[in-house]
Amino acid sequence: MGTTYKRVLLKLSGEALMGDLSYGIDPAVVKKIALEVLDIINAGVEVAIVVGGGNIFRGVKGAASGMDRATADYIGMISTVMNAMTLQDAFERLGVPTRVQTAIEMQEVAEPYIRRRAMRHLEKGRLVIFGAGSGNPFFTTDTTAALRAAEINAEVVFKATKVDGIYDSDPNQNPDAKRFTSLTYSHVLAHDLRVMDSTAIALCKDNNIPIIVFDLSVAGNIRRAVMGESIGTIVGGSCEVS
Repeated sequence: MGTTYKRVLLKLSGEALMGDLSYGIDPAVVKKIALEVLDIINAGVEVAIVVGGGNIFRGVKGAASGMDRATADYIGMISTVMNAMTLQDAFERLGVPTRVQTAIEMQEVAEPYIRRRAMRHLEKGRLVIFGAGSGNPFFTTDTTAALRAAEINAEVVFKATKVDGIYDSDPNQNPDAKRFTSLTYSHVLAHDLRVMDSTAIALCKDNNIPIIVFDLSVAGNIRRAVMGESIGTIVGGSCEVS
């Protein structure tokens, strides 16, 4: 299988791990994701993952209920480590050597984030999962995905979501919503198309890292994205609005 990308950063939301559950982690969904990622690893692609924690705790919601925002964000970061360890277990059951690196030190369960070590793991064919966000409150895991992608020289950010791309309005509320196939960073920022937060988009723009947004629930979509097939929406500097 020929691939378009050699090193990729896959951004998974915490909600993606829930499946049809209202809370927590669905082991069947985690296994399905692991099998799809294994497929591209076997094709020689170097893969790093940033995972969110919204299936366990979301800092913004905690702050909205009266909790101190920084405290709520730290709790959310710890939630992402739980998800990262769950993913690690699923990958290792499939025989994939996996390392979890965290931005908040938890040496008994994970490595601290060290850029050069992460890149060495990737070069050795190991999967690297980044937990605990960026280690700073007030920043989302989308921003962490863009930051880590730039740091490890990833060629692309895959934003795997529950929708099949970026729309001009909410497709759940507007049946006539238009799905874009390609967009510029500037268009996404100017029109506040909130597929990722503005800091993440700006980071990708500054480092010329394309973002591909696609539906994770469709079997084979990760492989299709790696092969360069036209799925979902691609955001990039050379893209036209279409």
